[in-house]
Amino acid sequence: QVTLVESGGGLVQAGGSLSLSCASSGLTGSSLTMSWFRQAPGKDREFVAGYSWTGGRTYYGDSMKGRVTISRDGAQNTVYLQMNSLRPEDTAVYYCAAKTGLPIQILTTSERYPYWGQGTQVTVSS
Repeated sequence: QVTLVESGGGLVQAGGSLSLSCASSGLTGSSLTMSWFRQAPGKDREFVAGYSWTGGRTYYGDSMKGRVTISRDGAQNTVYLQMNSLRPEDTAVYYCAAKTGLPIQILTTSERYPYWGQGTQVTVSS
């Protein structure tokens, strides 16, 4: 059984920083990719960043590019999302997602990820 558990969300003032983490268990197989998505009320789920265990590649969505960094724990299947210069429009529930196998590209559509965490709320006040 695969589980993904996010943590680190909370309330922060505009311009501040937060670090999210996603701990996984039960993931097997090759070509692991773990990504972060977010969903604001009334909006579609949006890709934020992804990390591929194949080559240690990263990819960022346009909405937070330059303000976020995704990284992984070298010993665990855990990913982190460091978010800086946060804006009120970054307020959303942030979800961790995972997939294994082909394709190895970091995919940005939520439908391609079979495993999801429960989400963690990030609220940025103005």
